[in-house]
Amino acid sequence: MPTEFDQTKCKLDEAASKIEQEIKGVMKHMNEQIVPKIRTEGTQALRNMAQELRRLADRMDDSQKSARKER
Repeated sequence: MPTEFDQTKCKLDEAASKIEQEIKGVMKHMNEQIVPKIRTEGTQALRNMAQELRRLADRMDDSQKSARKER
């Protein structure tokens, strides 16, 4: 006859096993679905930021040129 300790240990072992399986499932989902999407969208975000920075630099150049002409 298993003791109360043995029963509790068995339940904890089962719970730990289920948690481990859930964590593996979450990690698999992240690696297969989320990480690639972040990389793709992150790349596009960097390209958009670079374009905006280029526009800002052009405006700053134009502003400096017009300030020089006014002198």
